[in-house]
Amino acid sequence: MADRTANVTWTGSLLDGGGTIESVGSGAFGPLEVTWASRAEEPGGRTSPEELIAAAHAACFSMALSNGLSQAGSPPERLETSATVTFVPGTGITKVALRVRGTVPGTDEAAFLEAAEAAKANCPVSGALAAVPEITLDAALA
Repeated sequence: MADRTANVTWTGSLLDGGGTIESVGSGAFGPLEVTWASRAEEPGGRTSPEELIAAAHAACFSMALSNGLSQAGSPPERLETSATVTFVPGTGITKVALRVRGTVPGTDEAAFLEAAEAAKANCPVSGALAAVPEITLDAALA
């Protein structure tokens, strides 16, 4: 079991206020500013919960794909993954679009696509995002 912690301070109202992700337990990042405007309009150098979810999903998916390819006997040389999280004010997160390009010696396109679909279905962040109406995948060998 592993617990991970983040500490946030928020001041003011939703629309006029702002927050700071003060720290994370690992010390890997922080402080990071977050505001409603960075979430629903223009980032302006600040982050949003959805951007952090995108980073978490891209990392988790990459780890799951790497593991699946390695278990199949074709460890990847490189995986370049992006995740785009769509947030609609008043509705919530409506879509996650995963895109991966892989350099994987010893595998073909079909095997790569199969491994990518399995990673999408089984990475823990995908599971946590199961309520998102649409999660798409664009996967190809580089």
